[in-house]
Amino acid sequence: MSTLKKLADLSSAVASYWTDHNVTLHKVFASRAESVEYFHWRCDQYPGYLDLMPVAGFDGQDILDYGCGPGHDLVGFLEYSKPRRVVGVDVSRSSLAEATHRLKLHGGERVELLLARPDQTALPFEDASFDYIHSSGVLHHVPDLRASLRELRRLLRPGGRMRVMVYNHDSLWMHLYVAHTLRLRNKTIPADLPIRQAFTRSTDGPDCPIANCYTGAEFAAEAAAAGLACRTVGAAVSLHELHQLQQFRLEACMDLALEREHREFLLALTFDHRGTPLWNGLPAGVDLVLELQPA
Repeated sequence: MSTLKKLADLSSAVASYWTDHNVTLHKVFASRAESVEYFHWRCDQYPGYLDLMPVAGFDGQDILDYGCGPGHDLVGFLEYSKPRRVVGVDVSRSSLAEATHRLKLHGGERVELLLARPDQTALPFEDASFDYIHSSGVLHHVPDLRASLRELRRLLRPGGRMRVMVYNHDSLWMHLYVAHTLRLRNKTIPADLPIRQAFTRSTDGPDCPIANCYTGAEFAAEAAAAGLACRTVGAAVSLHELHQLQQFRLEACMDLALEREHREFLLALTFDHRGTPLWNGLPAGVDLVLELQPA
């Protein structure tokens, strides 16, 4: 099978998977108040997320939400900014239908929603169309990260910027939840599976076709190859990770079967004044946020 055929098949699998799954679990909202409350509840599952991936302060700007899913963050932009133009792009037809319904509750009938072709990275917008691109929890699922980043760079205006959230390799999710809880304690993932392959089964369901994770340096290298300057903004530690930390950190470190890299990560954690676990000075959370600009 050719590389192009494999990529096309993988792209189709990604689109099919995210037609069946999305971040709101296909929840239907009955009112604006219910939708807003859910927006804040979900953000609160990742303390600090809104500081890292803001939805306020974009008045008068043209915004692209790349991988908007069922419109969760689009709700935030409509509620807390007054953008000139808002566009949401996704490969999931069902999610876009749900976004259409939800956004009507927020006066968002004029939001442009585009169904992207899963086998193509090119989007039907002119060069330099957007002031700001937001992509939360999407780029770690794409079949060709570098090609996707090149396309997003094309769409950014001079002086524009993009913030992305991708899964963080240097996280409690990787070094505690996957390495210990799932592989050694619960035995729901084979212990001999390479750790990054094990990670792909842990975040969005065991059958998710693509779920990569990155260190800040790894993502910056991909960004540079796509013509983008990259800086790490921070990371958000999920409540799930904090729960794992309280329950299983010491147990994991005492387990002889836990590989040294994971034990050393867990033992090297420090904590800030709020009790947030840090690794090398950065919160040790699964949500790694980076800011990109044309180089």
